[in-house]
Amino acid sequence: MYPSPEEQGASPQVDASSLQVRSLTAVDHARWDAFVEQRPEATFFHRAGWATVMQRAFGHAVHFLLAEADGAIRGVLPLVHVRSRLFGDSLASIPFGVYGGILADSPAAFAALDRAACALAEELRVDYLEYRNLEPRHPEWPTKDLYVTFRKALAPEVEANMNAIPRKQRRMVRKGIKAGLTSTFDPDLERFYPIFAANVRRLGTPVFSRRYFETLREVFGDDCRVLTAMHGDQPVASVVTFYFRDEVLPYYGAGTPEARQVAGYDFLYWELMRRACEDGCRVFDFGRSKLDTGSYSFKKNWGFEPQPLYYEYHLVRADAMPNVNPLNPKYRYFIAAWKRLPLPVANWLGPRLSRSLG
Repeated sequence: MYPSPEEQGASPQVDASSLQVRSLTAVDHARWDAFVEQRPEATFFHRAGWATVMQRAFGHAVHFLLAEADGAIRGVLPLVHVRSRLFGDSLASIPFGVYGGILADSPAAFAALDRAACALAEELRVDYLEYRNLEPRHPEWPTKDLYVTFRKALAPEVEANMNAIPRKQRRMVRKGIKAGLTSTFDPDLERFYPIFAANVRRLGTPVFSRRYFETLREVFGDDCRVLTAMHGDQPVASVVTFYFRDEVLPYYGAGTPEARQVAGYDFLYWELMRRACEDGCRVFDFGRSKLDTGSYSFKKNWGFEPQPLYYEYHLVRADAMPNVNPLNPKYRYFIAAWKRLPLPVANWLGPRLSRSLG
């Protein structure tokens, strides 16, 4: 299913016979991003820089496809090939991202990219092709309904955003303020990464490599920032945040055990919201959560309403949708064992496993 031209601000219709689909090259990055910038339904995860991130940080093969007609880009599809003996072989748009899928200005361009992606999945003999959509595109495909996203418009005034937070959650934000917490944008990962690594080990999850976060900052520059909440001279919570047009996306957040005592998480996300409002951002994207989990409840407590995500699968070698997530009972013992690993061991082994957990 493709949105109407009126809904998507589509360009004039294109003759399907004039469309050509090919792979992104280094000289195409600026044109690709210019097309993404124009599309109202585009997301941060459609940007061409993700090809560099996936190759440099993880060593994954990328197949970023673009559809052209008469020298103009009419559609893009970022695809990443993740190969893993433990978790399977996939072609996804995009791993490690909340959103993805085909971005096109006409049904013909959409169909051309869709055909090319399915053909590529068959050629590579992956287990499945996965699109991570905000809206349904293939109702006939198997669809995972595990995830929702939380997005909300920001008011132009800081105080209006504070007042829009439900009373109980607003009290937690004020608790952090009364505790004397402060926030600062960090120039590097020195405070964030140790907090993040210890936090995910406590959750039983393999940590991403430091190189991944360094690459995100190198590739996306000021559109990837680190905000840290401080209690005196001690960091208590930190978040890697993406910026796209007028949207702010807190993406990788973590805190110390002390964070809960001083409402560090609550203060951190309020500070991000406050600063985003002052910078002219108009959408706060809290990102995805699994249904009925702790993070799901936390975001609802802020007054955000869950919106379904449509993760659609074209099965190639697999006979069922993948179920690689911590809620899968088969990973229960692995998670319990991982929590007991010494932190240095978890930090050494984690990046070798997490690269396949997109």
